[in-house]
Amino acid sequence: VQLQASGGGLVQAGDSLRLSCEASGRTFSSYVMGWFRQTPGKEREFVAAISMTGGSTRYDDSVKGRFTISRDNAKNTVYLQMNSLRPEDTAVYYCAVAPWVSATATSYKFWGQGTLVTVSS
Repeated sequence: VQLQASGGGLVQAGDSLRLSCEASGRTFSSYVMGWFRQTPGKEREFVAAISMTGGSTRYDDSVKGRFTISRDNAKNTVYLQMNSLRPEDTAVYYCAVAPWVSATATSYKFWGQGTLVTVSS
């Protein structure tokens, strides 16, 4: 599985961004998809995950109510809509594939290359 994340950029606090992650292959609908983020010197941290059908989602408390994960299985794409962005959301955001909905990075088997989100105050 190859994952291509996009949509990052430089925004101001309070702005919105939508990240996309397109997956290769014909079995996208059989993957749980997750978003993680990482800043220099810190471990990769969980942001959100979505089940294979999109019927179940999970969020880290730090983004709950501001971020929304969704997927379009017809387009092999998972999205992360990020609203009310804060400077502390600044990070490289990664999408990844897992066999079950999990907040643990070690559960995820394939990772995209990351897209940088910078939020200025």
